[in-house]
Amino acid sequence: MRFLKYVIGMAMALLIGSVAPAQAADSTVTFTIVGGALTISAPASVNLGNTASGATLQGTIGPVTVSDLRGSLLGSWTARVTSTDFTTGGGTANETIAKANVAYASGPATSSSGVGTFVPGQLTVLLAQPVAAQITAFAASALVGNNTVTWNPTLRVTIPNSAVAGTYTGTVTHSVA
Repeated sequence: MRFLKYVIGMAMALLIGSVAPAQAADSTVTFTIVGGALTISAPASVNLGNTASGATLQGTIGPVTVSDLRGSLLGSWTARVTSTDFTTGGGTANETIAKANVAYASGPATSSSGVGTFVPGQLTVLLAQPVAAQITAFAASALVGNNTVTWNPTLRVTIPNSAVAGTYTGTVTHSVA
């Protein structure tokens, strides 16, 4: 008897549960995902160390990071690099190391996140060039959503035999678009 009451109770519960409601109201819900910025960061200052005239000095300049928070579908960006000449004292010919003596190599990504293809640039001499022809440091394509990539580039400076002793200063500029 208990079993029969159980079966009847279950049948009634199924019947009641399958009855359509007398009223229904649908709500269309929307929301917006806003895109952020495309940014690049690099160390504010770097010391490559000491060397002698006629030598080659090489060192890393620290992490360079591109953050793409635009939320793109199949987006892309290109990071570029350029340099000024390096000078000491009054910047005379013997107190200047031309940027043509400086080579830049991005090396592989040290970290990356997101979906896309990240491609480092090749070892390249930083010659005087217009902005449109700057050296490619790193590039990304087929980006989906937000992404970030970091690399630790190397500078190789060939010091002329005629360079005088002193602390040489120049500016390496990274940009992204």
